[in-house]
Amino acid sequence: MDEQLAITEIFREAATIIMLLGIGIIAGRNIPERFAWFIYAFAIWDIFYYVFLKLLLNWPESFMTWDILFLIPVTWVGPVIAPVIVSLTMILFALLILFSGKKTSQLRISSFEWVFLILGSLVIIISFTWDYSKFMLTHYSISEIWTLPKATLYELVSTYIPTSFNWWIFVTGEIIIVFGIFKFWKRTKS
Repeated sequence: MDEQLAITEIFREAATIIMLLGIGIIAGRNIPERFAWFIYAFAIWDIFYYVFLKLLLNWPESFMTWDILFLIPVTWVGPVIAPVIVSLTMILFALLILFSGKKTSQLRISSFEWVFLILGSLVIIISFTWDYSKFMLTHYSISEIWTLPKATLYELVSTYIPTSFNWWIFVTGEIIIVFGIFKFWKRTKS
């Protein structure tokens, strides 16, 4: 991937996130609903991205096919099934928030629940960035990576081929998030 294409892709990703945030802001009446609509829109976009790639390009070959998921702040990679699982979890949580919001105008996600949602998300991000980070750190230290000439960095990045996905880290993150969602559901179901 040349430098201009990489920069374009990073800005495209940022623009997509801004657009999805805009959907949440417009659709929601309060912060929890705005968050719910954002994660719902993000999840639907993510799933249908793969559906349309399959219809148009017959790709991915399987749910286990590797994909570059995101480039901000570093490259995220994983088998296609992993972001689909995350998206289904996001849809579940979004629907719980939206249905719970119909019962009360004072709906909120508690600090306790946020801790699990954020921690689980960070753990999942680690699972997506683990292989790429390991690859980069076998060649250079963190401080060296930040000072490499762009041409050297892009040359190295272009040789990266994913080798393993850390399912244990991913599943741990999902369990942490699902626990936070369960606590939210338990607190708001009545």
